[in-house]
Amino acid sequence: MPHTSPILVWIRRDLRLSDHAALFNASKSGRPVIPVFIRDESVDGLGAAPKWRFGLGLEHFAQALASVGSRLILRSGPAQAVLKALIAETGAGAVYWMRAYDPQSVARDKSVKAMLSQDGVEAESFAGHLLFEPWTVQTKQGGFYRVYSPFWREARTHDVPAPLPAPGKLPVPESWPASETLADWTLGHAMRRGAAVVRPYVQLGEAAAQTRLETFIAEKASGYKARRDFPGVDATSCLSENLALGEISPATCWHAGQRAMQEGAAGAEHFLKELAWREFAYHLMWHTPHMLSDNWREEWQAFPWSGDESRPEVIAWKQGRTGIAFVDAGMREMYVTGRMHNRVRMIVGSYLTKHLMAHWKIGMRWFEDCLIDWDPASNAMGWQWVAGCGPDAAPYFRVFNPDTQAEKFDPDKAYRDRWLSEGRLIPSETALSYFDAIPQSWPIAASDPYPAPVVALDAGRRAALNAYENRGF
Repeated sequence: MPHTSPILVWIRRDLRLSDHAALFNASKSGRPVIPVFIRDESVDGLGAAPKWRFGLGLEHFAQALASVGSRLILRSGPAQAVLKALIAETGAGAVYWMRAYDPQSVARDKSVKAMLSQDGVEAESFAGHLLFEPWTVQTKQGGFYRVYSPFWREARTHDVPAPLPAPGKLPVPESWPASETLADWTLGHAMRRGAAVVRPYVQLGEAAAQTRLETFIAEKASGYKARRDFPGVDATSCLSENLALGEISPATCWHAGQRAMQEGAAGAEHFLKELAWREFAYHLMWHTPHMLSDNWREEWQAFPWSGDESRPEVIAWKQGRTGIAFVDAGMREMYVTGRMHNRVRMIVGSYLTKHLMAHWKIGMRWFEDCLIDWDPASNAMGWQWVAGCGPDAAPYFRVFNPDTQAEKFDPDKAYRDRWLSEGRLIPSETALSYFDAIPQSWPIAASDPYPAPVVALDAGRRAALNAYENRGF
């Protein structure tokens, strides 16, 4: 292909202009750049909330591209077929993209690269969705890490390249290929009435993500370690939503955290540890991809979790009507905002997998449908960690008591009052929003009394510990 031929930049979970190695290198080539997003099976397979959020992100990113003189081409179908057709239409001589690490994407990308190579088209993939490539952080024996603490000690010694600048202007082709219309994709269809409730809580796009980071560093980083576990306090960065779609790069967050730590912010190092926890999830997903679908510890295959999602107790958990206030508040926060505080995620997950003895896959799939910050590696590892069958899960028999956790981390009931309406003389607007967000098929109204516990905490704990003692391995 001639060196003047266009470069297709295949956009995936990297909806930003800055620190985007594929866009940066394509723009520096001087050749025309054609950004393209492909709605393939990986997009169609997303749950309701993450698919809706992806659609919002794509719309915003298209506007960002327009601001640098470019546009986003939308196409549907298998990636190989779409790229092959676009190459024929545009005469493109190269395809650039940012790497993905889940098994489905890895298999797809290998197949695409082989096709392009066979057709004589340059194919280049770039790092950027992670701080470190999963194969670069190794034990002294050359293997991968199975425990977070030594992973962190090793990872922190690795250099993270400085973020790349955004291109001031993208070279454009003489003529643009045809594009499908985002509205016709109806990516938000499954959200139904919940979309209007969640939308005010979305911080959309690169500029909003940068502002979130700057605000966190300036106002919250110092107290982050001490305050991050209190869900009634605004103490976290809330960047998981933006990191999930690449609206900000982890390297940008890392360097901001490093600067804050050097300037004496007491909680900044813990922020870096949380970024590294996300890395650890991807590290494990890369080396042990079965983490996404099966027990990470294979000896747990015979553990007697129930996979029955029709159990009344499981339905009550999904609806935020278990009668356990801290658990229900977390589920309702998710329906109203699309996110859930990390401490509460642990309590909610422990209650499902231990007090209710329901399979962690039920919870993993439900979060995959409901979270706007859904991330394949973090979601899977988090559920397996709390269930006891995953990495870093010692002691596996720990059973969080939601009531004592609430007394410790929500002592003034600020969080529970924010998300629970029943029994409150004047319920908060956030609590009432839950009834506007949930499916109309759920027979729940704001006038209903708060339910009694579906499982008593002491009985649920005893049953869980008994199952662990007799786990058979």
